[in-house]
Amino acid sequence: MLMFLFLVVALAVVVAAVTLAVVGGGENAPLPEAAPERLMDPLPPDRPVNRADVEGLRFPLAARGYRMADVDDALGRLGAELAERDAHIAHLESALAGARTPGPVPLDEPDEENDR
Repeated sequence: MLMFLFLVVALAVVVAAVTLAVVGGGENAPLPEAAPERLMDPLPPDRPVNRADVEGLRFPLAARGYRMADVDDALGRLGAELAERDAHIAHLESALAGARTPGPVPLDEPDEENDR
């Protein structure tokens, strides 16, 4: 009987604690909204991304993994920079290939001084 009384009192204490936690302890205002986590160190906007920037990139956790907007922004930026670098490399390679191909060989014109 003593054990039953102890369990009833413990149950009443737990129910009271949960009720106070849900109601807010008598305060009239609801709990403030928690600010969502944001990407703290985004990729630098004022210079090209380097290896250290990518290695140091950490996404905040969300309810189902990572915030899709943060990941999409980072991948979009990396994709754009890679495309820009690929275009620049292709331009440099074509300029180098153009410099390596021999142009038309000029014909030797007789010098006036040598003909005399």
